[in-house]
Amino acid sequence: MPIDAAKAVAAEPRTGEIAWSHKDVQLYHLGLGAGVPATDPDELRYTLESRLHVLPSFATVAGAGSPGVISGLSMPGVDVDLAGVLHGGQTVRLHRPIPAEGTATATGRIAAVYDKGKAAVLVMRTEVADAEGPLWTNDAQIFVRGEGGWGGDRGPSARLEPPSGDPDRTVERPVREDQALLYRLSGDRNPLHADPEFAKLAGFDRPILHGLCTYGMTLKAVVDTLLGGDVTRVRSYTTRFAGVVFPGETLRIRMWRHDGAVRLTVSAAERDDAPVLADTTVDHT
Repeated sequence: MPIDAAKAVAAEPRTGEIAWSHKDVQLYHLGLGAGVPATDPDELRYTLESRLHVLPSFATVAGAGSPGVISGLSMPGVDVDLAGVLHGGQTVRLHRPIPAEGTATATGRIAAVYDKGKAAVLVMRTEVADAEGPLWTNDAQIFVRGEGGWGGDRGPSARLEPPSGDPDRTVERPVREDQALLYRLSGDRNPLHADPEFAKLAGFDRPILHGLCTYGMTLKAVVDTLLGGDVTRVRSYTTRFAGVVFPGETLRIRMWRHDGAVRLTVSAAERDDAPVLADTTVDHT
């Protein structure tokens, strides 16, 4: 059995120091498409160091995403084929606003292992704190195909009832042809997002956009349209990755307001609204 659930959850956490500067934050924001128009005061909050606000999804790449998924897949009790690994979902919980530069301690562990029958799901949790206390918690839900079926806990369902009624807002965000090339400089250099030949080997006719880039673009759209541009209002952000995006396409982002939350769906406009992000919620003040 390649995954020993009890051993994986009981394994000692891995701890390391991470650091980031305003340059890392600016590069991340530019990788999400920020800065258009370049002189727009609302965009300068993301691009100009003298007034820089940090989008909470930066937590997924701070310290180049360390300790990261690959590190988690080498934890005791886990021995899997990377070809069967999919990033199924992501949650970021903010404990306070992320500073534009800083150093912190990141502690990573496998918080849970679930048996979905034909696949296992690993919940890889990274808790980050600096000298002033906790900053954020990242949970990455990793599907490992072919590793389920041992009779373990199926875990909670990630599926939500679809939002009802017409959305309160619908916005479209273009994905530039070079967007994956820029976003990958924030740490995820998987050739799937840059090399056409590698993408073909993975079953795609061309490179695909990083799921976490779509994740960040979507949060920026919510902050800019429904939260008054105030990144500090975000408390948590959860999504399930439901499909791929190709550079050059357009994201169609539908938003429904709820008390203290925004429900979302994200689709690829040019492909008959093919689902991209599902079961997506931004909790806010």
